[in-house]
Amino acid sequence: MPISLDKIPPGLVDLTKTAAVSLRKRGLADRGLRAAVYLVLDRSGSMRPYYRDGTVQHLAEQALALAAHLDDDGTVPVVFFDTDAHPATEVSLDAYEGRVQELHERYGHMGTTNYAAAMLEVIEHYTATGATAPAFVIFQTDGGPDAKREAERVLCRAAGLPLFWQFVGFGDDRFAFLRKLDELAVPRRRIVDNAGFLAAGPRPLSWTDEALYDALLAEFPSWLEAAGALGLHGEAPRTGTQPYGEPR
Repeated sequence: MPISLDKIPPGLVDLTKTAAVSLRKRGLADRGLRAAVYLVLDRSGSMRPYYRDGTVQHLAEQALALAAHLDDDGTVPVVFFDTDAHPATEVSLDAYEGRVQELHERYGHMGTTNYAAAMLEVIEHYTATGATAPAFVIFQTDGGPDAKREAERVLCRAAGLPLFWQFVGFGDDRFAFLRKLDELAVPRRRIVDNAGFLAAGPRPLSWTDEALYDALLAEFPSWLEAAGALGLHGEAPRTGTQPYGEPR
């Protein structure tokens, strides 16, 4: 059940209302859908300006406002990554202001860009919770990964789990690799299209909240339908799908 608006901190009320509009546009507002919202944040060296100007903090607040409609625990698990992934932590309705910068500074040195490690940390956290509801993973980065083959392999293997990966690119990179992930063949490479990509550009804060939510949620409904038909998130009987394992 969505969190009651009177329990939303004043600083997130407008964002929560805006998220509701986008969910309604996508037909997701009135179906009783439950989904965890995860946030994955790149802290490679080139990301420094986006932490400094509050861009990353605002994305965390957008994720938290979205989660207020899709889950009832008032938290978003957050995975920071650079050369490796840091253990999942969280932002919550009770503790979100300045939280991203606080956590970011705690990790110290900013490294490279290991997508695979971050994805594996999300998978480990999700499976450890014992959840059966789907998860919507907002995966933010400003460049390509250290090991493209490994990142692609993990994404394809993860198609057997009820996780949808919405990649968000900050900056002026062309993001050729993320566009490739968005278009990987089904069913030859993965059993379902489990990823989307959004290029937010060099000034993500210039996007209106409504426009960003609309773009973030663009492919999620079609994944919900396809994954549900395969029985991946408990809304339909399983039909011979692969578990989390090697891609076809």
